Amino acid sequence: MHKAYLTIREIAGPLVLVEEIEGVKYEELVELELPTGEVRQGRVLEVNEDRALIQLFQEATGLDVFKSKVRFLGRGIQLNVSPDILGRVFDGLGRPIDEGPQILPEKKLEINGNPINPQARAYPSEFIQTGISAIDGLNTLVRGQKLPIFSGSGLPHNQVAVQVARQSKVLGKEEKFAVVFGAMGITFEEAEYFIQGFRETGAIDRSVLFVNLADDPAIERISTPRMALTAAEYLAFDLDMHVLVILTDMTNYCEALREVSAARKEIPGRRGYPGYLYTDLSSIYERAGRIKGKKGSITQIPILTMPEDDKTHPIPDLTGYITEGQIILSRQLYKKGVNPPIDVLPSLSRLKDKGIGKGKTREDHADLFNQLFAAYAHGKEVQELAVILGEAALSEMDHLYFKFADDFEAQYVGQGEYEDRTIEETLDIGWKLLSVFPTVELKRIRPEWMDKYFKKFQKKEEAQEEEIKEEEIKEGKSKEEAKEKKTGEERSKEKKTKEEVVEKG
Repeated sequence: MHKAYLTIREIAGPLVLVEEIEGVKYEELVELELPTGEVRQGRVLEVNEDRALIQLFQEATGLDVFKSKVRFLGRGIQLNVSPDILGRVFDGLGRPIDEGPQILPEKKLEINGNPINPQARAYPSEFIQTGISAIDGLNTLVRGQKLPIFSGSGLPHNQVAVQVARQSKVLGKEEKFAVVFGAMGITFEEAEYFIQGFRETGAIDRSVLFVNLADDPAIERISTPRMALTAAEYLAFDLDMHVLVILTDMTNYCEALREVSAARKEIPGRRGYPGYLYTDLSSIYERAGRIKGKKGSITQIPILTMPEDDKTHPIPDLTGYITEGQIILSRQLYKKGVNPPIDVLPSLSRLKDKGIGKGKTREDHADLFNQLFAAYAHGKEVQELAVILGEAALSEMDHLYFKFADDFEAQYVGQGEYEDRTIEETLDIGWKLLSVFPTVELKRIRPEWMDKYFKKFQKKEEAQEEEIKEEEIKEGKSKEEAKEKKTGEERSKEKKTKEEVVEKG
């Protein structure tokens, strides 16, 4: 039995101050029993000698300072785990919300987890195929990597998240793969979109969903990503699965953190966020990775919306310091109808070189990536120049690059929401787009890959051009023949008319 305290001294919003306590620890789980018998939960935010500050998971309405009982449970927030969590939907505190049975736990795990010893980490080096060309071809995702998506309000990051979760797979030998999805501060409609998206495609069978709605308590929002990562660690390091963790929206998480910090009357940092925001975010992001001697891995894709599309805002700024790159969604591309609107120039995957090449993707991947990136960057420069000087001032080669940039956005970056491209298809699209250039312009690709791949696509392009020319010539001939035929008919008609006139005369 746990000791019950009747020493509540103050209640301020979701915060409760309890005095004359002993043996209480930071982050410890708390039960508050109301006079009516209702039990509410909370956690210890701060301990100072014989006083503890408690944050409630629910609202404080109905709490009686003199009659409510407080019990400290001697443990932190825990998640019940077993292989049965696959295919289930939970709330932000790990309670089932899919009308299924309670989980019979194989283990009960603390959601704060344990940090991975840097010496025990295995270096990420294996490719994960997402089926999205702009990621697989240019910003490759590697097992054990943390690669965030920087979005903006109104951009289709939810569709990208569902597409990645639905299509992601590990290539090569048959290995167990799972997706853990953590949603924070989303609306009911967004939650339904995610859940239905998983169910309709069958992806729910290999997924675990943790959903925290916008009207749920802020403290629950802070627990949601940790719940998701605890489930991921169990699947990866106990069941030897390769796990992809998608967390959306980290901006809502940081807002909840700021709300709790303001309630605790802490000194604010940049833009009102707590000074420990960097440390708190790193405690989430650094739980991704691989461990030597373990078959499983945790790969993380956190998604955040940049307030006012500002990359210097504290949330994307600090996230960029901790993670290994970023994928940026562009509002300009979205307005042009390119979907997903991934802006490949400022996007970056710092571990891409470790996950591509022979035996992983294909031998020509690195050279092709460099050439595509360089050609697209030059094409965007030419387009900017055309705005100032006009297209008439561009050279013939500039016109090629100008058109290449548009074709690249439409054919390579742009793809359907349900279009799942293999890495071979992605690379072939790249070669096809580059085949419009003369060989001397492709300086970043080695001669052996030019001979093996470029000539194949160049021949296809030349054959297509020849066919078009032949059709044009045929069409031209048929027009001439028709014209000659028509002229001959008119002449014979005129001759006949003249003969009739002569006869009558």
